[in-house]
Amino acid sequence: MDGPVTCLRGRTSDRTDGAGAGAEALARLLGGEIVGEAERGMPRDWHADLETSRPMLEAAARAAAQPGVITASDCTICIGTFPAVVAREPAVRFLWLDAHGDFNTPDTTPSGFLGGMCLAAACGVWSDGRVDPARVHMVGVRDLDEDEREVIARAGVRMGVPHHGPVYVHLDCDVLDPSVLPSQFPAPGGMSFEALGALLAGLGDRVVGVEVTALEDPSHAPAIAAVLP
Repeated sequence: MDGPVTCLRGRTSDRTDGAGAGAEALARLLGGEIVGEAERGMPRDWHADLETSRPMLEAAARAAAQPGVITASDCTICIGTFPAVVAREPAVRFLWLDAHGDFNTPDTTPSGFLGGMCLAAACGVWSDGRVDPARVHMVGVRDLDEDEREVIARAGVRMGVPHHGPVYVHLDCDVLDPSVLPSQFPAPGGMSFEALGALLAGLGDRVVGVEVTALEDPSHAPAIAAVLP
């Protein structure tokens, strides 16, 4: 799509080094700008990551204030991007392409991983996020914790591709089957590249922005670039 390409290279809740490198490789392939400095991935509790990720979340919000492509290590950036997109596109729908719901809360998370709680944060389920969960449409989500599943149902998140209005695409690369793309949190039963490409192509000119996360292997950057709308 038209618009700038921005790689958010600083840490949000990175647990490995791979996804940050993948984000940078994809952005460079697309001629994008790199924002922030690479940091080592490591498991940390969500409290610590939420505090230290603020600079990158603010950069994410600035990048999402206009149409374009954003690449980042993990899905935590949606805490910054989604509210910014609503501000410029009041009728927007969010297409959440991900093997995971990322809809845990501090009370339900089994791991303490901020990246597994970020969409719920953006939707104000456990933080001050203000995105209406009914704007979120999940596709490819297949690995949910039991309590997380209940939170999603209560919040009113939708399932399936939105058919009308502007669409902002969140693409976590683990929506693809691990047999075609390695991932940090593999979940069998994912999409093929062909199915993902067809889905995104079907959105046509309704796409008002794209963010790509969790590209663990930089060598797959060309294949991801090829399916972007």
